Amino acid sequence: MSDRVQWPAGRDKDAALVIRTDYGDEQAWSAVKAALMKTWGEEDDFEPYVHVVDDPAWTGTTPAQVLSEASAHEERRRVAYLADCTSMQKAPVTLLALSLLTRQECESDEEFEAYGGSFRVVPYGMHEMNANLMIANLDFGDFADAAADDPEGVFRGFSD
Repeated sequence: MSDRVQWPAGRDKDAALVIRTDYGDEQAWSAVKAALMKTWGEEDDFEPYVHVVDDPAWTGTTPAQVLSEASAHEERRRVAYLADCTSMQKAPVTLLALSLLTRQECESDEEFEAYGGSFRVVPYGMHEMNANLMIANLDFGDFADAAADDPEGVFRGFSD
């Protein structure tokens, strides 16, 4: 995969990294982008802080491939959000929140289970998640636990 995609360089490492992996429906992608760019917060007082990778070279990329690519580039940002076929085909819009932590980076299976893996997140929740991760207020496992408590397995935000 490394020969066909380029890991995003020169971006603000605090911005939520959104990688588009599905290119089948431009209208659906427009809806996803619109959802990503909505202001958020209790009074919609925060602007979205995202870096979107919209490059067809990423078409069909799996979470395992994204994780491998991030590891190859020593990506220190711990989460990527994938705009995949589910993002494009189902309402409400959700992204796949993917921990970029590998099993090899963890001291135990328990640590990996707490801080690794993936779950679905609505754009509002992604912004809330990114802000809390950026200031180390919460970690990936906190959001994964909240998603696990949702009947559909989606993190929708704590204040929603």
